[in-house]
Amino acid sequence: MNWNEIIFFSIFLSFIGLMMYIDLGVVGKNSHVISFKESISWTIVWVAISMVFYFILKIHGDWIHGIDSLERLKYIVDIHDHQIKIEGLDFDSALKLYNNNLSLEFLTGYLIEYALSVDNVFVMILIFLAFGVQQKYYKRVLFWGIIGAIVMRFIFIFLSAALIKEFAWILYIFGGLLIFTGIKMFITRNKEEKLETHKHPVVKFASKYFLVYPRFVKQNFFIKKAGKTYITPLFIVLLVIEFTDVIFAVDSVPAIFSVTKDPYIVFFSNIFAIIGLRSLFFLLSNVMDKFRFLKIGLAALLTFIGLKMIFHHWLKEIGFTTAHSLYVVLGILLISILASLLIPKKDN
Repeated sequence: MNWNEIIFFSIFLSFIGLMMYIDLGVVGKNSHVISFKESISWTIVWVAISMVFYFILKIHGDWIHGIDSLERLKYIVDIHDHQIKIEGLDFDSALKLYNNNLSLEFLTGYLIEYALSVDNVFVMILIFLAFGVQQKYYKRVLFWGIIGAIVMRFIFIFLSAALIKEFAWILYIFGGLLIFTGIKMFITRNKEEKLETHKHPVVKFASKYFLVYPRFVKQNFFIKKAGKTYITPLFIVLLVIEFTDVIFAVDSVPAIFSVTKDPYIVFFSNIFAIIGLRSLFFLLSNVMDKFRFLKIGLAALLTFIGLKMIFHHWLKEIGFTTAHSLYVVLGILLISILASLLIPKKDN
């Protein structure tokens, strides 16, 4: 990291921290059941903030890496393998092209991560129901779950970026993994998911190494009894949520690396999608049964991304740009959503 990257990164994290404090510490201080109106309001807020960030990158994306010369710009484009050609352009024209491409990379990555988060939402709903968590405590668990997810994604993203830089062939492994996941998702799309809480590896681990209190104690993660500290079932649910996010990150993070090799853009798009996941959770929990073709769309999306990672050199040669990736992603999502809304479910 150079000083420009440290400053930009610090401002970004400070802003995210402030917004999350306002969300939980001010607006949602008391535990309560999140209404559809509140969930859609916060979803709009986070999507709007993400779009503001998109326009900031479009105008001043060069701020991230402190690009102040054509030589520095060429270095950044080369090291992050951006899908643009700046040869023969003056500095201002090349910088404008770079910023525009960078903003598209962010937007495409954000849409991919946000779309894949939908599947994560379904699993989280299953977890809450399986453990019998009261709805008014969902928000607290998801808040701390997101804090943990931000830390884990930071480690995962920048470690992956370092590995890709050192061993480019890892992209082919990521691509194959995504294609496998996409095909598996399509095959098992109609399979009813079940969660046996007592058999979950996290539950077994927690029960073995911690003192576990036998019942929920309001919104507490820990409780002291007879001088001993116990973890509550709510904390175990939080651990299961964190474990689940790590599993999903194995798919979603490599998916964004198919769009950009710049770890900062991968991180920013990931964080905006994760932050919006909590409000999306409460929104989708009310309408999740309406989008029955979304799983097929997500399967197609993962397969496309996997193929793009495997054939990225060939696609670059034929002029397949970031904008084309964005069009394909939007097309897949729109088709799956419209099909869900327009094609009625047949009665058995």
